[in-house]
Amino acid sequence: MRNATIGSIEGLVTPAWRDLLALCKLRVVVVMLVCALVGMALATPALPPLDSVIFGLAGIGLTASGAAAFNHVLDRRLDKLMLRTSRRPLATQRLPTSLALAWATLLSLAGVGLLLWQVNALTAWLTLASLIGYALIYTAFLKRATPQNIVIGGLAGAAPPLLGWTAVTGQLGPEPLLLVLIVFAWTPPHFWALAIHKRDEYAQAGVPMLPVTHGDAFTRLQVWLYGWLTVAITMLPFVIGMSGLVYLVGAMALNMRFMVWNWKVWRGQDPKAPIGAFWFSIRYILGIFAVLLLDHYAFAWIV
Repeated sequence: MRNATIGSIEGLVTPAWRDLLALCKLRVVVVMLVCALVGMALATPALPPLDSVIFGLAGIGLTASGAAAFNHVLDRRLDKLMLRTSRRPLATQRLPTSLALAWATLLSLAGVGLLLWQVNALTAWLTLASLIGYALIYTAFLKRATPQNIVIGGLAGAAPPLLGWTAVTGQLGPEPLLLVLIVFAWTPPHFWALAIHKRDEYAQAGVPMLPVTHGDAFTRLQVWLYGWLTVAITMLPFVIGMSGLVYLVGAMALNMRFMVWNWKVWRGQDPKAPIGAFWFSIRYILGIFAVLLLDHYAFAWIV
């Protein structure tokens, strides 16, 4: 009888913890932390201090998880209306909203507090600003107000490399701002490709994504044009001397493949091209930061 009772309690507790973790959007957070780690590495010729890396990534990760949880809370009614989000914990009411809100607040306070305590104030306040930009300005307002929501709100999601840089240096500079610009330019073609694929769901939910308000053809053109903008910006680290030939070769190879996918989206002849472009774009941005990192340490090793 006692074992049966323990089993029933575990059956209730375990799914709750899984749902709380699901609120954190851990896959997205991992991509953000990779970008932050590259920012840390590029901020110094040698390896970044271990304490800055550990506490910086922990603080940024906790705050990003909190922002994701706030996103779930604010979008819970919209999530019910879209197939890809209808199984989320709050959409299905597997978790009470009050618990999710408390979880989001705890994660956010823990993250910003850890950055203030163990890293530096600049990183803490910039991370808090990113949280507010994503969870409140984008999710609560821009997402429902304008088809340019991704462009305007993308700045908050582009912050991780800057946060990584300031976690090590405690200072702003042109190099980390360029890293932010790369992610900022990449965000529209990345997300609009998904929006094309999920156009009917966004329309049903009443979210004014670009394919809903301006049509597929216009959005496909924007994916193509913003793709070229991203290519141009990813060349700037080499142009300003921030990176060398290793980065140039790697970035050019990635950009060629990136634009092949964007061309397929623009042409509109393959119905699977938008979702294919979306998934490749994730590997693309990770690849861009990986070759930045490789070039950085290859140069340091040669010197």
